[in-house]
Amino acid sequence: MYHNLPESVRDAISSGRSLSPPQIVLRLVQMVDAGNTSIADIARFVELDPGLCVRIFTAANTPALRRGRPLRTIEACLESLGNRLIRAITTSLSVQSLLDERAMQRTVDLSAYWAHSLLVAELSRRIAKASGYPDPGDAYLAGLLHDVGQLILISALGEPYLQILAACGEENALAEQETRHFGTHHGEIGTWLVDQWQLDSPFADGILYHHLPADQIASATALPQMVWLAHALIHPHDGSGESSAVAAQLFPDISVAQLKTLHEEALQRLSTTAANLSIALTDGASSRGATSLPRIRPVRTAAEPDHYARLTSIVGNKALLQALQQDLFVIEDQDELLLALRESARILFDLGSLTIVLCDPRDGLLSGRGVPGQLPLFAQISKHPDQFPGVVATAARSQQVCTSYDRQPISPTLADQQFSRALASSGLLCIPMIGNTRTVGFIVAGLTATQHARLSRRQPALANFGRIAGISLDDGRQAQAIREQTEEAVAARFTRQTKRIVHEAGNPLGILKGYLRILDGKLPKETDVRRELSVLAEEIERVSNIVQRMSEIPQERDEPGTLDIGDQLRELLLLYRGALFDSRGITIATVFPTETIQVNCDRDGIKQILLNLLKNAAEALVRGQNIRLSLTGDLFHQGNRYAELRMEDNGPGMSDAAMSVLHRPAADGRGDGGTRGLGLSIVGTLTRRLGIPVTCRSQPGQGTTISLLLPMREPADGRNRRAAAAGTPSTISQANNQEQR
Repeated sequence: MYHNLPESVRDAISSGRSLSPPQIVLRLVQMVDAGNTSIADIARFVELDPGLCVRIFTAANTPALRRGRPLRTIEACLESLGNRLIRAITTSLSVQSLLDERAMQRTVDLSAYWAHSLLVAELSRRIAKASGYPDPGDAYLAGLLHDVGQLILISALGEPYLQILAACGEENALAEQETRHFGTHHGEIGTWLVDQWQLDSPFADGILYHHLPADQIASATALPQMVWLAHALIHPHDGSGESSAVAAQLFPDISVAQLKTLHEEALQRLSTTAANLSIALTDGASSRGATSLPRIRPVRTAAEPDHYARLTSIVGNKALLQALQQDLFVIEDQDELLLALRESARILFDLGSLTIVLCDPRDGLLSGRGVPGQLPLFAQISKHPDQFPGVVATAARSQQVCTSYDRQPISPTLADQQFSRALASSGLLCIPMIGNTRTVGFIVAGLTATQHARLSRRQPALANFGRIAGISLDDGRQAQAIREQTEEAVAARFTRQTKRIVHEAGNPLGILKGYLRILDGKLPKETDVRRELSVLAEEIERVSNIVQRMSEIPQERDEPGTLDIGDQLRELLLLYRGALFDSRGITIATVFPTETIQVNCDRDGIKQILLNLLKNAAEALVRGQNIRLSLTGDLFHQGNRYAELRMEDNGPGMSDAAMSVLHRPAADGRGDGGTRGLGLSIVGTLTRRLGIPVTCRSQPGQGTTISLLLPMREPADGRNRRAAAAGTPSTISQANNQEQR
């Protein structure tokens, strides 16, 4: 049945496009622009409006953004999206509100719809709590979104659906008209939308079944029953004359008096929320018989507050994409920037399927290779844009946004047909990404006729987005070239200086080694001190080797050897525990397995990593604080066998900027954590060179956890291959999840 829906409705379902009252959009824009609003506060606000919930859930639960389990709460969705995409969503909502308002011949007043949805949500949650249901949040969301299909249809169909709404006096009649015209109704459309999110939750059933007759709802599960009852109590004319009797059957532990109290509490919550948002409730919306249908009016009265005018002002002052440009500017990694552009384009313009192809600055060839998440067809491209006689070539010549619908009735080229098939769409949209002096590449998106009609009003915004994308990529490449030139100059100067240091350091190191040999000859053969002297001699030799290599050109990756990582840690602690920790009053605890753990790592490289981590921890902690070293073997991740070395402390923690040097060198060699930044930068460089995955979890004031994954030696019996073949789940991921703070 889904496939029989009009194209515009299918587009709206897949993109989660829906309306929100302008007061709601205004408040969200203001909260995001304030810059000091917490994710939790934004989540509590988003949960007040069905349209906002739809946007956030749809954006966060896309395959590109969702990692692992589905995101079932608004707060989890917002945390996954991050500030940049949250701002993109608010911008998109602002623009959509303006465009939808101006495209429609009549005004859509959503206040009654909003009041009804919030009232059903609040009452559903209270019934869930009173009945002992384990997840009242699901009941709330089901109640809030039970009529969201109406918003989808308004956004998708516009005036034709408004005519149906205006002719219907109550919800049951509307459902009958929808079924007659579309073969389905808003309850089913809302359910299809929620099913797209693939949540591990039954609340889609609460949306689907809230129109069932009273004699049928008794056989449903608990959540649809709660939403049905809340809806029936609020709609006396829709069958709630039976609601008391049905309530006694469905929830025998909740009395009629208690239900009345729950209803009054929900009404009070609605009144308070509406007053805070400056939403004027009609007599019907504030009563027990609140109507749910959006009200259709031909024109806005002069006495009404013009929220759309305020939105226009805000959107104009923000220059639409200014915040996006600022966010993109700070992204240094090109792959990360391309992913950010992809998701921003999808959210801002409801482009569900798109790809990015780049122009080689040397020869101008258009190529899709090296773009993260690239489709196979576009990864094979390596031609000049003019060699594609279609939308891409037109966009390249004109440097304008082009679509395949602009060229109708001309038949599409074979290249256009191939691109459309790859993007699972009937047409194409091509946005040139124009940099400072040249075209950097193109965003190619699948486009339906419905999408083309909607986006035709946003041509300037699409062109502006292309310019922002092009300038961001161009500036990123130029910055990378400057960094590489600077690094080359620094490397040459460093080489000259290190040659002098190597010469000067050789003499005292030679003297130390000589004295150790003399001491070793004077000691009895059987004494513990001889072992400590041997460790010292080995460390001095290692320092000598490091000094000798200072002037050498580093190799991309050292050939790994095999070492006992537990024994290596014990040797380092024997040498440095007293100086780094005991003398400072810092407690260090170790949790090592009794069995030997052999890892394939460069010995000197891993020593340097471990020593820098120990020194970083010692410098960050103060007297009375502690650090814990733990070692775990036989962990499987993505078919490979690892040992995990974990270092945890209860120190001051680190900022995101301080931790970032683990994955890229600090700009000044120090980061924002002084010498700690330098040490972490060294650790990051060595782990990348040695191919050792490293993760860091920290928050200011809450300590730091650093984890190293060391590849273990393959056992002779091939346990690693058998485990991988058996589909062994990632115990590393499981362990990390347990340790999240």
